[in-house]
Amino acid sequence: QVPLVESGGGLVQAGDSLRLSCAASEGSFSRNRMGWFRQAPGKEREFVAGTNWYTAITYYADSVKGRFTASRDYAKSTVYLQMNSLKPEDTAVYYCAAGSGSGSNWRPLDFDSWGQGTQVTVSS
Repeated sequence: QVPLVESGGGLVQAGDSLRLSCAASEGSFSRNRMGWFRQAPGKEREFVAGTNWYTAITYYADSVKGRFTASRDYAKSTVYLQMNSLKPEDTAVYYCAAGSGSGSNWRPLDFDSWGQGTQVTVSS
């Protein structure tokens, strides 16, 4: 497993922006995929966005396309999730995760390292 440290959550109003960060605390992710997932109370954990660590190709859930942007800083071993035009339905605990895989299927079970989670709350 790869220790991951997240930061950047908070309480914002609808329409505001937040940026989440996730760093590999021991210097390297050692995985080809970095994903962002979220879990709202009473709901299953769902894929939000992801980045191939080596190619920087990104993937998004339909619910966040055009509003969220995933990126990575290779030199800093850090990935980011820029969230714009936030909506109340984006309220959840957000997790970054490191794992392996290919294609457009991003499943939580393919990720073996998880950050501690950060709360994002969007008020209407």
